Amino acid sequence: MLDVGDDAPEFELPNQHGEAVRLSDFEGQRLVVYFYPRANTEGCTTEACGFNDAKPAFDDRDVSIVGISDDPVADVADFTADYDLEFDLLSDEFGEVATLYDSYGEKRMFGNTFDGVFRNTYVVGPDGTIEAVYEGVTPAGHADEVLEELDGRSAEVAS
Repeated sequence: MLDVGDDAPEFELPNQHGEAVRLSDFEGQRLVVYFYPRANTEGCTTEACGFNDAKPAFDDRDVSIVGISDDPVADVADFTADYDLEFDLLSDEFGEVATLYDSYGEKRMFGNTFDGVFRNTYVVGPDGTIEAVYEGVTPAGHADEVLEELDGRSAEVAS
């Protein structure tokens, strides 16, 4: 895993509209980068909807959100439309960016072994460094968990 204080790896990936989104697009603000295994599955839907429901609270804190999976653009487009998601989902079809973020590799499910995306989240600070790391997250309540840590971080800075 990347550690707090590490430089966040730069990326450029297509979003649900096929438009390029880069880490550098968010320079000067905080960004939640969450990796999820598969669009339109139960856990991934729970996590995406949690971030979507909490988006106004993230907006109030000037924090943007992107979700990244190895789904093709068409699948992330459908997922975004199906749940009226108000943030970008990015397509990392070959897991290259997920690999840079230590969020891609061998997985086992139902007796099968395959490569896929791990459910990890990073908060990237305005200076492009990793501020928080969440490994193997539980989808339900994860957005609130990130918000609580952001609020705790703000309280520390204020005191």
